[in-house]
Amino acid sequence: MIVTLTFISTCICYIERVGFSIAYTAAADASGVSQSSKGTILSTFYYGYACSQIPGGWAAQRLGGRSVLLISFVTWSLTYAFVPLDPKNVKTMVLARLLVGVAQGFMFPSIHSVLAQWIPPNERSRAVSLTTSGMYLGAAAGMLVVPTLVKLTSPQFVFLGEATLGTIWSVLWLNYASEPPIQLSKQNGAFPNPTRKTKIPWRSIFRSLPIWAIVVNNFTFHYALFVMMNWLPTYFEQGLKLSLQEMGTYKMVPYFNMFMCSNIGGFVADYLITKRLMSVTRTRKFLNTLGFMVASIALMALPKFRTSFGAVICSSVALGFLALGRAGFAVNHMDIAPRYAGIVMGVSNTAGTLAGIIGVDLTGKLLEASRSAYDSNLSSPESWRSVFMIPGVLCIFSSIGFLLFSTGERIFD
Repeated sequence: MIVTLTFISTCICYIERVGFSIAYTAAADASGVSQSSKGTILSTFYYGYACSQIPGGWAAQRLGGRSVLLISFVTWSLTYAFVPLDPKNVKTMVLARLLVGVAQGFMFPSIHSVLAQWIPPNERSRAVSLTTSGMYLGAAAGMLVVPTLVKLTSPQFVFLGEATLGTIWSVLWLNYASEPPIQLSKQNGAFPNPTRKTKIPWRSIFRSLPIWAIVVNNFTFHYALFVMMNWLPTYFEQGLKLSLQEMGTYKMVPYFNMFMCSNIGGFVADYLITKRLMSVTRTRKFLNTLGFMVASIALMALPKFRTSFGAVICSSVALGFLALGRAGFAVNHMDIAPRYAGIVMGVSNTAGTLAGIIGVDLTGKLLEASRSAYDSNLSSPESWRSVFMIPGVLCIFSSIGFLLFSTGERIFD
């Protein structure tokens, strides 16, 4: 039940993120907002998200992941319930996105703290993969449903729908989630929850090369993911001159493929480890390298595809193999530091959030520069080449770093 609820939580949060991107883009385009200004507003979320990752891990360690996750959902749901979507009211939009970012920043450290306590080591790949695959299913659902909602109703209706989903999940979590038995927590290598007596080894965490291998790969993964999530709708509409409404279910295929590949990666990882076909270390390195290298090729090739079918397939391969790679780096912090899973996840996800800040905002500026240099309507492949080349190159270098420095052995007791 815990894994099911955490899966639903990530699904809802990514419906929110994709939904905001689509709803805000529609409202901003109707108001004549520039691409650079859109990039600034879209990246504002990640400033708040970055600031709360490590505090989120600390809070989950001290107060318990169950309580912190509930507070996170209630906070961002109330924000959407009461804030109007007005692209011209920049101050309100910035404050609202910052608050939502701060609230959601507590989410993943709390989830990983909960999973480290509930899930035994030989099932963690599947549990983490299923939980995080909710992100991609949520993104797919958002891409499928939100454009139609915007067309039939209004962008503001999307805000109210997301607030409703968050509220429903909060009620379910409050009623059906519980703290794990102390003995189970001890067996899984995690502290009983909560504790106030344990000193967190901050210095050792920040000096650990295996942790930095996780951090770098998290940065790369989220750079690629957030750029695709926030700018893929613009690429379809302006780069390829396609209508999101007319694309129908096509537009959700990349995210559905991420959902499938994430769970495949989790099952393959647990199978290799359980059957002793590979050590934990080799399993993590194998899946991380396979995922990131294939994704790199697909990302750099994406601007060459000029049809809806080709672009959807290529972006599906890129995102799908990125998700497969999560069975490497994204589970690894629970291998090396199960007692501090929330803390390490907070540190790692801070890097991932910085990638969102840099990548989303930088992409807007790159497109503004391309508009002047190549094509005023962004329809040429040259306008988008650097947008997808950067995450492609990052995938290569980060996967090499993971091969060199990562381990599957516990290094924090």
